[in-house]
Amino acid sequence: MREFETNVQELKCDVLEAVARLAWEDKFQTGMLDIAEQIIPGPEAKMRCCIYKERAIINDRVKVAMGGDKTNPCMVEVLPVACDECPVTEITVGPACRGCIATRCVHSCPKDAITVVNRRATIDHTKCIACGKCIAACPYGAIDRNVRPCEKGCPVNAISMGEDKKATIDPSKCISCGSCTNQCPFGAIMDKSFIVDAIQMLRGADRWGYHIYAVLAPSIAGQFAPASLGQVVAGLKQLGFYDVLEVALGADLVADHESDELVEKGMLASSCCPAFVEYIEKHAPAALPLVSATPSPMVMIAKHIKERDPKAKVVFFGPCVAKKKEFHLGKTMGMVDCALTFEELYPLFLSKNIDIEKLEPAEMDNASGYGRSFAASGGVAAAVKQALKEKESDFEVKAVPCSGINECKVALLKATKGILDGNFIEGMACEGGCVMGPSNLMRRAKNKADVTAHAKESKKDIKGAIEASK
Repeated sequence: MREFETNVQELKCDVLEAVARLAWEDKFQTGMLDIAEQIIPGPEAKMRCCIYKERAIINDRVKVAMGGDKTNPCMVEVLPVACDECPVTEITVGPACRGCIATRCVHSCPKDAITVVNRRATIDHTKCIACGKCIAACPYGAIDRNVRPCEKGCPVNAISMGEDKKATIDPSKCISCGSCTNQCPFGAIMDKSFIVDAIQMLRGADRWGYHIYAVLAPSIAGQFAPASLGQVVAGLKQLGFYDVLEVALGADLVADHESDELVEKGMLASSCCPAFVEYIEKHAPAALPLVSATPSPMVMIAKHIKERDPKAKVVFFGPCVAKKKEFHLGKTMGMVDCALTFEELYPLFLSKNIDIEKLEPAEMDNASGYGRSFAASGGVAAAVKQALKEKESDFEVKAVPCSGINECKVALLKATKGILDGNFIEGMACEGGCVMGPSNLMRRAKNKADVTAHAKESKKDIKGAIEASK
């Protein structure tokens, strides 16, 4: 059993494994109601006030693990029963308050919400509008703004506190970046899973004559350590996948296409990160003409597979919640049949009792090092430059790599105003790139080094990788 970074991640794995086992055995009707009791046997609670609440949370997690609320367009869902531990009052007075006679906080409040009682500032929250003027006015810094971790972590302000004091996600703002799933310390936000769909595809492959392919995002390097990537590939074949390919080959194809598109248009924003593209669609529509028409690497590798195998169905595995949204919205043009994360791949192995560390490694060598480097910030731009170099083009790429939505905002604003010092915006919603995606098994600085080492193992250039795949 692997060591998890948080108890929330371990709990998610337990639920996904239990759901997956039932899916393999086709025993949902008889077994689904037993999952909560299996995971929380009792008699004493370990995380919440009682085992009954813990089991209620598990039941909600099971629903999301089975696809969640079909009427909710967001790819992440709030579990209301789990969302009740955060502060509900935004502005609070802390112990540093001295009850001073200047009472700048009182005088600064536009709603007369602050009074001094027993030489201590007191806030009437029925009047407070959380404007923050009292925070700025207090000479002791005794007044604090309590921002819930999910709200603080959302780069587009899509999360707020509803009337019921629970977190609420605005689908018109949400870009499916998945940041909130990591930020909530109580695991009250979870991404929808299509693990059951993937298992049903694998179970029906022989009956319906399908070839189910797994495609792995390059950020998988090091994620299943101490197991090697070759052992992960072998494990996927034991699960029933017909073959396993690198999404990095799709990245090579993207670099080849986007390099031509950049020369043609003169200015381009990459389309590789679906959360970045959704950010533009919802929050910066003026920049939409800049977005590359080239599909994402996930779509490109799936298209490549299906052009060569009419019986193919493709399941993507990556670190990304937004890739699920890209698939769910139909933006994959029917090329991708299911999208899962590394957090879902591990319980898939557990559900079939596959110990990948004991397997003989299988080979997977489809892509160039440049394609594999797409996983880290700056990798897309470097690959586009390399593609032009291999074509002996004299076009000068002035790349603007953007690590995180805040950097993307600035670059897009400058581009729409015509003041950006660059002609290629590489937008990545996750700071650091896919190597720090929300659904990685491990989110750490070493991830980039693992991907870099994996990239160096390839002896192909972009053109060579594409030619070898034909």
